[in-house]
Amino acid sequence: METYYISSEELNFKTIHELLNNPSKKIQLSENAIQKIVKCRQYLDNKIHNYAEPIYGVTTGFGALCNVSISVDELATLQKNLVMSHACGTGEEVPKHIVKLMLLLKIQSLSKGHSGVQLCTVQRLVDMYNNDIIPVVYELGSLGASGDLSPLAHLSLPLIGLGEVYYEGKKRTTQEVFNILQWEPIELQSKEGLALLNGTQFMAAYGVITVLESMKLSYIADIIGALSLDAFDGRIEPFHELIQKIRPHKGQEITAKRFRNLLLDSKIIAQPKKHVQDPYSFRCIPQVHGASKDTIEYVANVINREINAVTDNPTIFPDEDLIISAGNFHGQPLAISLDNLSIALAELGNISERRTYQLLSGKRGLPPFLVKHPGLNSGFMIPQYTAASIVNQNKILCTPASVDSIESSQGQEDHVSMGANAATKAYKVAQNTKRILAIELFNAAQALEFRRPLTSSTFIENFVSEYRKHVSFIENDEIMYDKIEKTVAFINLFSKSTDFYI
Repeated sequence: METYYISSEELNFKTIHELLNNPSKKIQLSENAIQKIVKCRQYLDNKIHNYAEPIYGVTTGFGALCNVSISVDELATLQKNLVMSHACGTGEEVPKHIVKLMLLLKIQSLSKGHSGVQLCTVQRLVDMYNNDIIPVVYELGSLGASGDLSPLAHLSLPLIGLGEVYYEGKKRTTQEVFNILQWEPIELQSKEGLALLNGTQFMAAYGVITVLESMKLSYIADIIGALSLDAFDGRIEPFHELIQKIRPHKGQEITAKRFRNLLLDSKIIAQPKKHVQDPYSFRCIPQVHGASKDTIEYVANVINREINAVTDNPTIFPDEDLIISAGNFHGQPLAISLDNLSIALAELGNISERRTYQLLSGKRGLPPFLVKHPGLNSGFMIPQYTAASIVNQNKILCTPASVDSIESSQGQEDHVSMGANAATKAYKVAQNTKRILAIELFNAAQALEFRRPLTSSTFIENFVSEYRKHVSFIENDEIMYDKIEKTVAFINLFSKSTDFYI
């Protein structure tokens, strides 16, 4: 079985995507990573025994208690107390695949050799990942300032034999799983609790998953948009290469080129048009979809840097003989980026719903509400209502989290990023946008049938043919909610086997 080695090489989206889609694939610490971890821990131990001045979080309390010194014989208790006291999450459980990614990202960060953890601590995290021991983590509780304290505390509880985990498909106490595997709890040493709890792995894991989803949605939005354009008997001129050259935004150029390729041999797009121009939801697809693509790429770059960074505190530099208390755990880079990602995704949904609305309008030879006998049949009237409702919820979710800050820890932590809330909101917007696009596909595939005997492009016809294996043409009114869910499932299935990277 192929193994992924945690090393000095960058972790990237493609590798994470492969790991997520191959849950049985194991990870292992490279020799280089092991050497860095051991070297940093040895340096810290020597420093504690030979340095009289207090070191934040190592020989002192935390946050507003940073001036309280802790004796050497109480350092282990300090770290255990930290993990226990900070496990204050609430709300919905974080999806298990995101928690597993949190484990990977925490291992990646601790292996850089600047955190001062024991090798056995990192190895236990690796063992948890490889044995699919997934801690129960809750969605609510992080301010995204000293990192994701509360969710990372829940992630770390199993290290000391506490908390709950999923193992072999069941939620169990950690102690029960340890008894099965004959594992002993890790005895945390100085600085370790802080290294585990400081960091941005909660918001970063959500960010990675949402960026991967965004790349899929951006690609599928182009395909569905091209189907809608043809079903609406739209014009191809707004996608002309010359138009994009004189406004050379990368995402706009990619979108227009993709539409030209998707509709290359379409008989519908090639037929003469009676209308001079299309509504903005069709004519401005390169500009709107393109702006979302540019934002997704920007956010992907930010998150790629983050998942390869050291984000706990204080940070240890053995070669320079320095221990620096600073602010790498602050989530502002992610908070602002993820707020922008929410907007980019919401706009893909917003313009999609507008195309759905146009397809129902009874224009350009299409029947009102896309049924042969409207009146007796309501047809596709209400799926558009559903899409409009989801668009509205997305707009609410796009209220930025990053512009807010609530003082904590008696003023010591007086500016927080709220990046965790930005991350969970972006994830929800992505799921909502997928549903909006599914409703557009449901409508556009129906509309295309009213263009027969004319055909769309080879690609679009094959795409619709595959879709029809899951959702059939609607002749008369019938229950539709299950067809919307089947359409969402089809999008998931289609995007799994597609090279969707921007």
